[in-house]
Amino acid sequence: MRRFQFPVDVAHAASVNETMAEVRRLRVSAIVTAVVLVALAAWFFWMAHPWSYILGAVFLIAAATSLWVTVWAPRKVGAVEDLYAKGQLIPAVIAETRPRGVTILALLDIAKPDAQARHYVLVTRSIRALPGHELVEGELVPSIAVLADRTTNTTGDTWQMVSPMPIAWGTTDASVIERATAEITEPEWALLLANIGLSEKVRAADNQQLSVDPHDLPEDLR
Repeated sequence: MRRFQFPVDVAHAASVNETMAEVRRLRVSAIVTAVVLVALAAWFFWMAHPWSYILGAVFLIAAATSLWVTVWAPRKVGAVEDLYAKGQLIPAVIAETRPRGVTILALLDIAKPDAQARHYVLVTRSIRALPGHELVEGELVPSIAVLADRTTNTTGDTWQMVSPMPIAWGTTDASVIERATAEITEPEWALLLANIGLSEKVRAADNQQLSVDPHDLPEDLR
């Protein structure tokens, strides 16, 4: 696995990193849901009927589950410094531009460490902001792959949840982005640039992933 080390600007990441923003939104949503469920539980208990006590207990259990999500989500994703330090460095390019953001197309291996073979896919991610880059089609966006399974008991040779996280979301230092770009091989960049037209097809695929034929990969990735 190709890793890339650099000092993460935590304050910058907190303001622009959309991976961490998604976790914050999930936590806020879980808290609001828990408050509503507790209020409903209290109302059912106030009704003081045998059936309302049962429903009240059910809503309290659901509220506890929602609160558990607020603890589980950040632990599942991890600290932003750990995500950048432990993830694989991957190439991504801007494939589509929109009035309020862009879609990046990335190439990465989603095989788990104990898998018998590599499994390269094209993935997309729609993002709103990309500081440090020109928002034009074909812009090179070195990124880190965030890989995870939906549950801890999942079996299989590939990760279920895949998301490219731009290096630019972790630093304002242009030299870091340039160094990350240089550590990715020219054949990898060329493969992505040649397949920009597949972005829409990738977005429509299951999990926004499209497997890459091994014969189309650069020799060092086969």
